[in-house]
Amino acid sequence: EMEIVVPRSDLPVVTQDANNNLSVIDHEGDLFLAFRTAPTHFASDEVQMHVLRSDDDGENWTHELTVDLDTDVREPQLVSHGGELRLYYAELGSSPSAFEPAGTWTQSRLAPAQWSDASAVFEPTFIPWRIRSVDGLLQVFGYSGGENIYDLDEREPIQVRWLQSEEGLSWEPVIPGHEVVLEGGGSETDAAFTEDGTLVAIVRNEAGDEDGFGSKVCTAPPESLGTWTCSSDPRKFDSPLVLQEGGRIWMVARRNLTADGHFDLGHDDAEAQTLFLRYQLDYWQQPKRCSLWEIDPESRTVRWEADLPGRGDTCFPDERPLGPGHWEIWNYSSALEGEEPSWLDGQNNPTFIYRMEVRFEEQASDALGT
Repeated sequence: EMEIVVPRSDLPVVTQDANNNLSVIDHEGDLFLAFRTAPTHFASDEVQMHVLRSDDDGENWTHELTVDLDTDVREPQLVSHGGELRLYYAELGSSPSAFEPAGTWTQSRLAPAQWSDASAVFEPTFIPWRIRSVDGLLQVFGYSGGENIYDLDEREPIQVRWLQSEEGLSWEPVIPGHEVVLEGGGSETDAAFTEDGTLVAIVRNEAGDEDGFGSKVCTAPPESLGTWTCSSDPRKFDSPLVLQEGGRIWMVARRNLTADGHFDLGHDDAEAQTLFLRYQLDYWQQPKRCSLWEIDPESRTVRWEADLPGRGDTCFPDERPLGPGHWEIWNYSSALEGEEPSWLDGQNNPTFIYRMEVRFEEQASDALGT
């Protein structure tokens, strides 16, 4: 069952029609939620990012922080590390037809509803995608060069970086000599580890490269985590959230609701820039879902498992672990009733934020032990 969290009449903030990019975390016994609210999915100078706190698991919320830069703000990341709560967010432009990274900022919580001034982190065009606390350090997968994704005249390679930090302000490569783990058309990246320490990563390959468009499924052995081997998938797994549960690797990401789900339509009659535009136009017109997938590290393939609630403009998931095999998934969606909207229709109409519980249960073996 799903519970709508935003919008709600008793929230301590004013929300707009589009409520999407979100982050959720438990910190010192309280639940914190950060989310973007705006007129539509697209960039605007009316965008705000709110941080709310609940001491009763979301029954009631109090206001903690509002970020209002008179421009677009996205990619919130709430991180609890070393007894400190930090918010990271990316500043972008206000043009609805452009992707304009203008820097990443962080603020730390000093006391209830009191936060530090914003400090700049990373290089100006770096977009942090997933920040997690790992073995006493913060780690981030992010990318540089995204400002060129939608520029058909100047397309520079995008660099996926894997960085770590002790305090969350200064960052260095996780693997010395391998700050850039992938270069080409890949951007949004997330990863998890198998039980033997193999890294399994999903990279959204929206801009495309010599292998085509869509996504990349990458692995790296424990003894050489900076050396990634990748296979291509013509489906584009937007907003990937990768988890390890029950010894298996899972992902929550957007699904293109067509016969094969492909972003790369296999055309070979035009230059890469023209194909990119053609594929984007087709993708915007198709319905979407937010889905649970399983990743096979050995074959580097992805299998659809189930659809979560969501359609139209949907899928910017975050996870909240509740116990072994028990997760809470937070996400956003267009309305679930009425006529099936395309992704573009959904982006121009209201969206809401919800949470739901997902349980993974081991399957009983049959008589043959399979």
